[in-house]
Amino acid sequence: MKKISILAILLTPLLNHAYAETPEEKGLSIVVEADIRDTGWTDQIADMSMLLKNKQGDSSKRVMRITTLEVPGDGDKSLITFDNPKDIKGTAFLSHTHSLTPDDQWLYLPALKRVKRISSSNKSGPFVGSEYAYEDISSQEVEKYKYKWLRDETLNGRGSFVIERFPQYEHSGYTRQILWLDKEMYQPLQLEFFDRKNSQLKTLQFLDYKQYLDQYWRPGVMQMTNHQNGKSTRLTWSDYKFKNDFSDRDFDKNTLKRAR
Repeated sequence: MKKISILAILLTPLLNHAYAETPEEKGLSIVVEADIRDTGWTDQIADMSMLLKNKQGDSSKRVMRITTLEVPGDGDKSLITFDNPKDIKGTAFLSHTHSLTPDDQWLYLPALKRVKRISSSNKSGPFVGSEYAYEDISSQEVEKYKYKWLRDETLNGRGSFVIERFPQYEHSGYTRQILWLDKEMYQPLQLEFFDRKNSQLKTLQFLDYKQYLDQYWRPGVMQMTNHQNGKSTRLTWSDYKFKNDFSDRDFDKNTLKRAR
């Protein structure tokens, strides 16, 4: 028995080395764990305000509601309905996110009484004049990216994994993104975006997290800053409600025209 024990001790470092995770495997496993922890909430609805600022500090505000349906085995479905200001009231945006194929997205413009489909090659365009692109506001499915763990570090007093991810969508406006993922919540703290020239374009900060249903963490604020044009967009979330018995029928194209 002693010989076996000694042999095991000698072989353990070799075995551990042989099966050590690569940075790519570690990055993927961390993101998969985050996805597992945020599964099962079924659906949610929340109020959201959008504050847009230009380089000179001038600002404008929009108020909306966002409803989301969790779709097992595929990406989530979401509906954003604008309530204020008056000139965009009734505008609605519907997104069917997919894991492996391009997302389906539509925009309803009440002034034209027309539903406009967002082209799969135009997802890098700005969402209603904000610093968020259409691809930023779809659900972030694991399969949409390839991953690489870079390091562990502390961000704003929170231990985090730092993971580089590479969009697999051919028309993405980004070459790569760097994600800071909280080690306790397994939720994003910060996301940096790099444009097609691999220059830093934007930084998104996730702030004021609260836990719901004793399991699911949601941010109260999402602050997007564009480093190239000096503009920013701040989303403030409130009044989250979960498990509202929504169904696919609440997220079809006909819903856009009924949105008020």
